[in-house]
Amino acid sequence: MSTVTRSASASPCMALNGIIDASLFPLKSTSDVVNLFRRALTSAIEPDLTLLSIVVGYIELSLTTGEAAQAAQAAQAALGNSSDVIMGNSVPFPVVTHELIAGLYKKFQTILSVVDKPKPHRQATRDIIKKVSDVIWNSLIRSSYKDRAHLQNLYSYLSGNKLDCFGVALATTAGCQLLGYRDVRLAISEDHAWVMFGQKRVESIEVTWHGKGSEDKRGQDIGAGIESGSWLYLGGLAVVCERGMEVAAICVALNISLSANSDCVEVAELQQQLLWLLYDLGHLKRYPMALGLLGELEEINRTHRSISCEQLFREAIEASRSYYHNHHVYPHIFQGNYYNRLLKYREAFAAWANAADVIRLYTYQCRDDEEIYKELLDIANELIPYVMKTESSGHSARSILRDAEVFANLLRFYDGICQWEEDSLTPILHIGWAKPLVNNITKFDYDIRSQVVIKLPEDLEAEEAAKKAAAAVAAAAAAAAEEGNNNNNNTVVKKDEKPKSELPTTLADLTAACGEKILNPDFLLQGGGQPFADQKQQATVETETANSNNTDKEATTTTTTSNGGSAAQSPSTEAEHKEAKLEENNTRSSGPVEQTTPIVDDYDPFEIMLKRPVITLYSQKMKGLKDLLLAEKLNTHAISLQVTAQSVASRKVRGAAVDSSRQPATISATITAIASTEVVGGAGGGGGGSAASASSGAGDSIAASRPKRTRRE
Repeated sequence: MSTVTRSASASPCMALNGIIDASLFPLKSTSDVVNLFRRALTSAIEPDLTLLSIVVGYIELSLTTGEAAQAAQAAQAALGNSSDVIMGNSVPFPVVTHELIAGLYKKFQTILSVVDKPKPHRQATRDIIKKVSDVIWNSLIRSSYKDRAHLQNLYSYLSGNKLDCFGVALATTAGCQLLGYRDVRLAISEDHAWVMFGQKRVESIEVTWHGKGSEDKRGQDIGAGIESGSWLYLGGLAVVCERGMEVAAICVALNISLSANSDCVEVAELQQQLLWLLYDLGHLKRYPMALGLLGELEEINRTHRSISCEQLFREAIEASRSYYHNHHVYPHIFQGNYYNRLLKYREAFAAWANAADVIRLYTYQCRDDEEIYKELLDIANELIPYVMKTESSGHSARSILRDAEVFANLLRFYDGICQWEEDSLTPILHIGWAKPLVNNITKFDYDIRSQVVIKLPEDLEAEEAAKKAAAAVAAAAAAAAEEGNNNNNNTVVKKDEKPKSELPTTLADLTAACGEKILNPDFLLQGGGQPFADQKQQATVETETANSNNTDKEATTTTTTSNGGSAAQSPSTEAEHKEAKLEENNTRSSGPVEQTTPIVDDYDPFEIMLKRPVITLYSQKMKGLKDLLLAEKLNTHAISLQVTAQSVASRKVRGAAVDSSRQPATISATITAIASTEVVGGAGGGGGGSAASASSGAGDSIAASRPKRTRRE
């Protein structure tokens, strides 16, 4: 096909006054369409959303519906079950003529003629935007098109009066632009769209519906959706588009599917080239979804030499973290699925866990969060079990089943799902989630599971309090030492004075000592004496030793001081005593502990941290599973019961929230009782009576703590 090349410095392709430059047409190839978009994006006049949406919509529907779809189905039937890819298309690239585009453009202007145009320097109001959406809404065919393809552009609307929920939002934004309201901007979440307007674009209005039904949300503010905690509104951190980003939204909305299992190569190529054009012009840096989509297209057919699809996925995540406080889930899902396709399972598990860390920021809403629910369900019940099955088929030291970090990321993934479920009216983790969860956990041996250090938020608070106490002790000790140096002009410290020179001088010593319960209350409350109890005792002994030189009342003290050899060995004895004390403390703390400050010892906490991953569980369900997950023998029945029973316990009934501080603890205690009962009951002979008593006690605990279930439940 011939390629038409035009200078970028020529007259603008649109003036937003109904006059379309006829010299730009016809468009006969992908290159012609890309040049049209380039001129629109680099012109002094802002891009005309109506014109661009009509052009790409006509091309998309011409190549993916009608004769093209029938030809694709016939070719697929000829191949049968073969996995071959049909690279050609029996339908040629459609020729976009000026007459076609101008006619549809004028039709859209006629539809909007009932809305008043703004006076000079007038901004849009809620009533004006609502009226534009009403005009578009009332002209649609009365049917729901939520799950149908190719209904998201203005060509579909102007040629068949059909639009999906995103198409209505785009048509409203384009209509306001065509009327002259330049302050109206499109706002896009990961599964919804609305409009922002006003001088600072802080006012919002719903202009479309969402969900399977056609429940009308138009005219409402999105504040209620944000307050509900729904993922649909991203906590108010959606992508608020400038004109270039709205053009990017038009390109992202292109649907390349021919049928359920085939895509159109020509439309995919057009979408890929348009997204690269927008990327080079800087319109995608704040658009994580567009970056992720471009990464997937590059994975299928790489066209850029220096930028890989993996880099694009990372840029999407960085955009979410930099501009939207990491409130977007799909960039992490894009990355995780990409690594999974490359068989990089460790990286895939980490990315999926990061996605769960984002979803935990929201509260599950059954109707609004359907799409992301299906994505996470597919990961939990399809992708992860398949990986586990593949990795467990052979024994290898490099298998992810021998990697404690993979197990930690698996727990982090489910912890995010469980916290997403908390305070929701609808439970998530039913038995369909519980069975794959238990099967996935059982794939890891005890020696791998035991390497993971599981912490709770309460542990972090205790550590923070200990750090503050250590800092206070260090500051007080430093102040006391400084005061002693200022008041004492002699270099010799008398024995009957407070032995300030023997205070720990490094923060490492203070931190290590704070791990022992040897703080001196007198020092903390009144500032007198020694910071630590063992130092107080040593000071008392040394004071008595010094006083024994003047008095002979205590025979033991006199004997100690009269023996010169013993006195000479006292420093080494104290040093050995301190080393033994530290070694005893290290032995005593047999549980996994995260060391944040190095101590003066051969023990290197950072080396252990590298080998033993540390995670913090925040959801009530997973906190209740902590002991069961690290047990040598997994109690799968107790784990499954904990996962499903808590779904009922955390529900809000009749508008009254269940006490989250007591109910989860009751359920966790019940599960622990069941686990302990099974362990005791399964033990060998010699303990029959104790096992029976423990079983009866556990039964009473279950009966007392089981939540009352309504008839509906």
